[in-house]
Amino acid sequence: MPLPKWRHTKSRRNKRRMHLFIKEPALVSCPKCGKPVLPHTACKACGFYKGKEMIDVLKKLTKKERKQKEKELSAKEEQEKKPL
Repeated sequence: MPLPKWRHTKSRRNKRRMHLFIKEPALVSCPKCGKPVLPHTACKACGFYKGKEMIDVLKKLTKKERKQKEKELSAKEEQEKKPL
């Protein structure tokens, strides 16, 4: 029975087995915009966390992008206000 010439490290062994442990991240939908977000983090799309705006998303956008984003947000809010 042949023996391996060199000992394989724990790191190398664990890299080989890594595919056994990989799991998909648990995502939840943002209550403000509906995009998938990691739990307990601010939404990157709208900047809201627990009903409060934590990140000013429009601040980093160019003038043209900002105008389009404001239009999308206002349209989304109007849909929520309309009763069925």
